[in-house]
Amino acid sequence: MSTKKLLLPAMVALCALAGATEGATALTAERIVFGMSRPVLVTHAPGDTSRIFVVEQRSGTIGRIRIIELGTDTLLPTPFLEISPVATGSEQGLLGLAFDPDYDTNGYFYVNYTDSSWNTRIVRYQVSAGDPNVANAASATPVLSITQPDSNHNGGWLAFGPDGYLYIAQGDGGSGFDPWGSFGNGQNTNVLLGKLLRIDPSGDDFPGDATRNYAIPPDNPFVGVSGADEIWAYGLRNPWRNSFDRETGDLYIADVGQNVIEEIDFQPASSTGGENYGWRCMEGLDCTTLSGCTCNAPTLELPFQTYTHGGAPFRCSITGGYVYRGCAIPDLRGTYFYADYCSNQIWSLRYDGMTVTEFMDRSAELDTPAFTINSITSFGEDAFGEMYICDLGGEIYRIIPEPGQLGDCCAIAQADVDHNGIVNLVDLNAVLFGFGVSYTLDDLNEVLFRFGSDCTTP
Repeated sequence: MSTKKLLLPAMVALCALAGATEGATALTAERIVFGMSRPVLVTHAPGDTSRIFVVEQRSGTIGRIRIIELGTDTLLPTPFLEISPVATGSEQGLLGLAFDPDYDTNGYFYVNYTDSSWNTRIVRYQVSAGDPNVANAASATPVLSITQPDSNHNGGWLAFGPDGYLYIAQGDGGSGFDPWGSFGNGQNTNVLLGKLLRIDPSGDDFPGDATRNYAIPPDNPFVGVSGADEIWAYGLRNPWRNSFDRETGDLYIADVGQNVIEEIDFQPASSTGGENYGWRCMEGLDCTTLSGCTCNAPTLELPFQTYTHGGAPFRCSITGGYVYRGCAIPDLRGTYFYADYCSNQIWSLRYDGMTVTEFMDRSAELDTPAFTINSITSFGEDAFGEMYICDLGGEIYRIIPEPGQLGDCCAIAQADVDHNGIVNLVDLNAVLFGFGVSYTLDDLNEVLFRFGSDCTTP
């Protein structure tokens, strides 16, 4: 049989995957693991479709990274990594995990934790040579250390952006109302607290300093001017769980408020950095009237979504989520999910950079008769873009369509050759390249016409 005859059914399938849509889908949550110790993050390694990694904040003075095998939803008994000692007060402990974009070749990953001296530490590790389920604890390489003046507002999130740089979210140093210095840490561009940092961990601009093993991206906004070179954006209070939209590159920042307002900030993929999100002068859209502040200045980037504390159930602290880009629930693609830690409410919305639409309270859908999701610490996603929820009580949930099982996403994931969350002609030609064949969209449609099909998604 000719190569072209073998490829034609694949062309039809790829086009069907690219253009697939469905009507509105009801949701539910299935509990896949329980009995963990204060899980605060769910993530995956690049291209790894068989596992997710869960960060356990602390058990005593030990923070752990655990692995769940997705085929059977099995929590492996041996931790991927243990870090000790970690600080045990308030919001301290092991808080963040990010895999290097080239993890499949270099085995590097990065953690964010507070040590026993209350320092935030960003450290690089490497997976062990002989076992992909165990990290090499001896490979620890310090990247960055930041002194924390208090036990709360440690931030903790870190992730690689679409540009390949490492982004690190830092809280304002804790206490309350950002009392540090004459006008707080959030507005002080000479300190790293209350900031979104952006560094290049593959370089080293500080060869004489063993505790600083990173380079400064040359286009960071404070390079060559007053302010710390590491800063990408500022004016944050306690950003708790941020995420890049894997399709657009836009960044969503969930910032915990003081006494009144929780907020979600937005940074488009086209950002050149330097945004001032307002704290401590602004809490949400409200002026704090604290000293040294100019409220509602045109230079501020105010949140696109807020909600107030109080109510029944009582709301008090936002937990940021993700924009859904999975394949099991097609009509949810492009929908951002977030929650409140105290009220256990879960919401979703769409945001196009200008307007919020399709705001929904998802709490009733996702609160199952068998299990109640309490104290939501984080959302997460796997390699397919399917979404997870973890709560402080030790449970991991997966969001699935009601009434049944999660659909098989392998076909779409495997067809997405360039791993950008979209199946289109680029993916098809990447496959065909191996056979010495390529098509334009017009050529492809001419061939597919014989099969009663076409490919309308370029």
